[in-house]
Amino acid sequence: MEERGPPVPPPAPVPPPAGAGSLLALPPELLLRICGFLGAREVREVLPRVCRALRALARDVVTWRLRLQRSARGRFPVLAEEGFDWAAACVDLEEHLQRWGGSGAPMEHFSLDEGHFASVDTVLLLQGGTLCVSGARDRNVNVWDLRQLGQAPGSVLAKTLGTERTGTHKGWVWCLASQDNKVCSGSWDSTVKLWDLEAEGQQFGEIREKAAVLCLSYRPNVLITGTFNRTLTVYDLRAGQPPVHSYKPHTSAVLALVADERLILSGSEDRTLVVYDRRAARVLQRLQLESYLLSMSYQGTELWAGDNRGHVYVFGSSSGSFQPAQYFDVGHRLQITGLWHSLGSLYTTSIDRSLRIHVPTDPPRTICSWTQDDVFNGISVEGDVVAAASGGLSVEVWRLRT
Repeated sequence: MEERGPPVPPPAPVPPPAGAGSLLALPPELLLRICGFLGAREVREVLPRVCRALRALARDVVTWRLRLQRSARGRFPVLAEEGFDWAAACVDLEEHLQRWGGSGAPMEHFSLDEGHFASVDTVLLLQGGTLCVSGARDRNVNVWDLRQLGQAPGSVLAKTLGTERTGTHKGWVWCLASQDNKVCSGSWDSTVKLWDLEAEGQQFGEIREKAAVLCLSYRPNVLITGTFNRTLTVYDLRAGQPPVHSYKPHTSAVLALVADERLILSGSEDRTLVVYDRRAARVLQRLQLESYLLSMSYQGTELWAGDNRGHVYVFGSSSGSFQPAQYFDVGHRLQITGLWHSLGSLYTTSIDRSLRIHVPTDPPRTICSWTQDDVFNGISVEGDVVAAASGGLSVEVWRLRT
């Protein structure tokens, strides 16, 4: 009988090639298709932490550009810009569409009508949209705690700033600006008052101008005012608010201004846009327009501005010079009182009693509108929260449903 030795174990299975059968083994086209079912923010912020392959996929500019173009459904961006952040714009746009798609159904609306007894002319959202500051023709500046929305009536109004029984100011409150948790309010009483919200809204300064204060810009340690008497003034808040420089580039009231570390851009009733160099203390450019600008939003090399005809200007900057690149009809019949623009969103308010929400394509695509019985006087946007100043004695707030 033939001897049989111990059983021979079967050969060990050959391991599959690295990545075979895994997600990373899929063709890039399929990976991109799968990523299309994820939110843009997750693709941008989470995938790069998984592995190098997914990090490369999440940082591919062409991928983001194609994805954004599918969502925008129009020419985007309006102005070509070197180094444009396609990923950030895609995140902003997709979240904007999630909020306002379906005629704004994902957003819940609140009307705060128990704090002012006259037209509200300016609003400002702070602290990620949890606080709202409003100024009105009742001469008061109110602070609203938006975390209390939907709770007991009256719980949203946190306080009225100031200690005077006659009001925060002695004239209409026309404009607001902030830097971190510090807020300034400008009024027709020709003053700017400064408030520290970290110190329970205590006043920590006051500036007296020679005419009504119609617009403000609050930069780190610097405050810029635009007044009815055609003047712009720059203040250094570290030095007890003495004016650093004052200039009169316009022949009529200064209605709107924006600023960054280098430039101040101002619009006036004289139908001009003036570009001023803060460091050189001189006017760089004066553009004569066919209408006057009432609201501005400035980011990077683009200036978006709403005018008295209900249209939107887009100005582009190249080599330090601004030029009107586009002029859009966005559906308003009367002057635009508020405009807010980001990489993927555009909001406009008007005295035609409408708030309109757009995708900032060329031309802008309106995705939602809201009409009320009174004029809208301004707008502020912070994350998932939108606040609008209403001539109906109220602050109108929209918040993403949770």
